[in-house]
Amino acid sequence: MSSKFHLQVIAPDKILLDEEIDKVIIRTTTGDIAILQDHIPMVSPLSIGKMTIINDGNKREAAFASGFIHIDLNKTVIMTDAAEWPEEIDLERAKKAKERAEDRLKNEYENIDLVRAEIALSKALNRINIVQK
Repeated sequence: MSSKFHLQVIAPDKILLDEEIDKVIIRTTTGDIAILQDHIPMVSPLSIGKMTIINDGNKREAAFASGFIHIDLNKTVIMTDAAEWPEEIDLERAKKAKERAEDRLKNEYENIDLVRAEIALSKALNRINIVQK
């Protein structure tokens, strides 16, 4: 009996992954969860974070933005606003996005959307952390 399950990771611009795997660890709004074959069916919102995919003893990480995960007995689907492997991330662009977000938060410009600036900072930091591991 196989211990694998089918995982799809879907972003608006691509399908990041569509294969049989052993395990995925992902950040939900209530914390990290690990999914293995025969996980209880559920739907959960996702936070900005990293996703760790383990398959045949190999571990691979990706950055993802918010979204949802749907787990059923045969398949797990992650739908996210953005998903990137480390080699797809432009580190200099992520660093500049981090600086812009920090500047907006630090200088408290009039008419600034603080929540949007905090999200931008969180996304930039996540992308930087994935690349610099």
